[in-house]
Amino acid sequence: MSPDSQPPESAPAAAIPDTDVTATQAKIAELEQELATARERADRFHSNWQRSAADFQNWKRRTDLEKTELSRQAEGAMTLDLVRVLDDFERAFMALPPELRSFTWIEGVYMIGQKLYALLQARGLTPIEAMGADFDPYQHEAVLREDGTEGSENLVVVQELQRGYRFHERVIRPTMVKVGLPEAEVPSTDSNDEAAKPETTGTPDEPVAS
Repeated sequence: MSPDSQPPESAPAAAIPDTDVTATQAKIAELEQELATARERADRFHSNWQRSAADFQNWKRRTDLEKTELSRQAEGAMTLDLVRVLDDFERAFMALPPELRSFTWIEGVYMIGQKLYALLQARGLTPIEAMGADFDPYQHEAVLREDGTEGSENLVVVQELQRGYRFHERVIRPTMVKVGLPEAEVPSTDSNDEAAKPETTGTPDEPVAS
């Protein structure tokens, strides 16, 4: 290269027209707005999906509970019919003469009744313990009252007349009972009885010495 030769000068960069810059900025703003709108719609759809999924789970849970309740009601009605058969077994054995209870076939029939009772217990049947308990109208049916209990709200079971049962914690038959006052509230008559007794020197059958 000769000393007089000069390196070629680089060509000046072409200037971008202002109209193109404005159009590009407008396009970017438009795309950002579309992106924000799309995100908003996506969030709304996601929230609606979550709400629908929760509603479906609640509906399924409620439906399952209703099915279980209907099934237990039907099974409870059948169990109550079988409880009446248990009552018949119990009454039959209570009326059985003692001299017949040692017979083998009698013991076999008794075992059938016990097997039925065990089967019902395994399915959810439990007896209601009533004797000596506070009277509960949800579990007990008072058919008899002791004298002097009128107007009293504090009553206890003094006699069980017919056994009651629960089926899966639900009372399917209340216990028929006789109610009375608790022992602490029963009026004492010992002092009156002692005062009314005549004074004696011996037993009525003992002869008096002459």
